[in-house]
Amino acid sequence: MAEENDNSQEKTEEATPRRLEKAREEGQTARSRELATMAVLMAGAGGLLMFGSHLGAALEAIMRDSFVLERSAIFDTRHMSVQLIASAKEAAWALAPILVLVLIAAIAGSIGIGGLLFSGKAIQPQLSRMNPIKGVGKMFSARSLVELVKAIAKVGLVLVIAILILNVRTEDLLSIAEEPAVPAMKHVLWTLGWSFFLLSAATIIIAAIDVPFQIYDHQKKLRMTKQEVKDEYKDTEGKPEVKGKIRQLQREMAQRRMMQDVPTADVVITNPTHYAVALKYDQKAMAAPVVVAKGADQIAFKIMEIARENKVEVLRTPPLTRAVYHNTEIGEEIPDGLYMAIAQVLAYVFQLRQFRKGRAPKPGMPDFPIPSDLRRDV
Repeated sequence: MAEENDNSQEKTEEATPRRLEKAREEGQTARSRELATMAVLMAGAGGLLMFGSHLGAALEAIMRDSFVLERSAIFDTRHMSVQLIASAKEAAWALAPILVLVLIAAIAGSIGIGGLLFSGKAIQPQLSRMNPIKGVGKMFSARSLVELVKAIAKVGLVLVIAILILNVRTEDLLSIAEEPAVPAMKHVLWTLGWSFFLLSAATIIIAAIDVPFQIYDHQKKLRMTKQEVKDEYKDTEGKPEVKGKIRQLQREMAQRRMMQDVPTADVVITNPTHYAVALKYDQKAMAAPVVVAKGADQIAFKIMEIARENKVEVLRTPPLTRAVYHNTEIGEEIPDGLYMAIAQVLAYVFQLRQFRKGRAPKPGMPDFPIPSDLRRDV
């Protein structure tokens, strides 16, 4: 029932980036055959106009060499095959510039919209494409109707332009019959080249209409329902419960790493019932003391427990602990305003260690200065 409701929804939403990416992976992109046809025809016509004289000279040479034979060649059984190969090579060299131009135009026209795309999924055999019922449905679809209209329009447009060209060129074409062979050949190539070019220009109009239609049709096919957008967002971003579980695991991993750093601390300052902060200072490697671990409630008790197990000094300094806890993150240096207070803490810890070794008198707990802007009451 839910599936029927999804299918009944209108596809009013534009395709998401993920939907567009997936469509490209499946070989679905906007393509215009009319653009490719126009590019090939225009390139062929342009090639004839640019290289027509060279092609005419090559054809003249081929005909001269093929029809003018020496007496010795008449009795040479190999002469025909040699002459045929030579003529083929000369014709290939003469046609090569035009064919290369057409090849480039064919590639450019094919990727003109949609870009270059290689997709293995697009060429995989699919039994659904062989369904005769779907095939008949496509024959009577709106898209087939559009293709039929386009075909009729192309034939009609080309036919009209061809008739116009013939009316304009009739006398010119008839005059070719009175010209010598070589000038007539060049004249024919010139006339064919320009006539072909004008006929090809008609496809520009068709391509100019087809390209926007193909882009619009492609975008329309990729449109999504609101439910599809929501489902994709869930798949991409993850379900809330899964994301919550991931965040929980990340927190647990961070806490484990943090607890591993507690034994390396120089001192742990505490507000015994709420907070604990582990500080480390390496005069050679650090510009200021760094917070290597901090936590509240159960985590604070765990930090203190690990510190005592590893003989790290634990000091009860509630105001200073709250100030460091709320103004510094793990891995960060303490704020400038707390330099003096932490320096006194480290000095007190050093004096305390010396006292326990019997090398100095018992130190008194100093009054740690805390700037008003860094103080926290809770």
